[in-house]
Amino acid sequence: MDDASFPITNRNRVRRKPDRGRFDRQTVYDILDAAMVAHIAYVIDGQPYCTPTGFWREDDKLYWHGSSASRMIRSQSAGVPVCVTATHLDAIVLARSGFHHSVNYRSVMAFGTARLVTDPDEKTRALDGFVDRFFPGRSKEIRPATAQETKATSFVVMPIDEASGKIRSTHVMDDEEDYALPVWTARIPVRQVLGEPEPCPRQLPGLDIPDGLKGYRAGRALDEALLEAYHMTYPD
Repeated sequence: MDDASFPITNRNRVRRKPDRGRFDRQTVYDILDAAMVAHIAYVIDGQPYCTPTGFWREDDKLYWHGSSASRMIRSQSAGVPVCVTATHLDAIVLARSGFHHSVNYRSVMAFGTARLVTDPDEKTRALDGFVDRFFPGRSKEIRPATAQETKATSFVVMPIDEASGKIRSTHVMDDEEDYALPVWTARIPVRQVLGEPEPCPRQLPGLDIPDGLKGYRAGRALDEALLEAYHMTYPD
């Protein structure tokens, strides 16, 4: 398998419905880059935990943040194996049997060893990167982080060793004999849609929406805005 795809291993192989599996980096990265929240799964003293948190990707590394006092940050500081997942719910599928009810989705599972970001320069860059990844150029428009804010925020980085995507994008798929049943069926699209911005009541007059935020316009799907913001910050 070439560098454009992740190698298929026992850890990332898609066993259930393998035809839905995606291992090319472009598809995996697009699913990750269209998301704002991931779930980080790890084990502490034999007990599994799964923590939702904001995350972003830079090349083949994933970064996420948290409080310096959090259990997740403390457990991952020395370098621990983790599984990072991100999911988009795209549709509800109503069929003629309970067995064939389903949802359409895009998801990724990424595996690697996470470590705490301790280098001061890398941490400073991560503070700006976390903002700019979602809101291109915004770190230069806002005040810099204070020493206390920097101290209170930690970042974890994980090189992606292995990953796989999984996509379901089909319509109703019933058993052939069930199509004769008088049951209402449908595929119902699901989207997270942005609403109208609600400016701060204390905002100074005469301020326009910055160019880096114009993609977050009312009525637009969130995943589309996030993917566009990513490519603005990290152009090909």
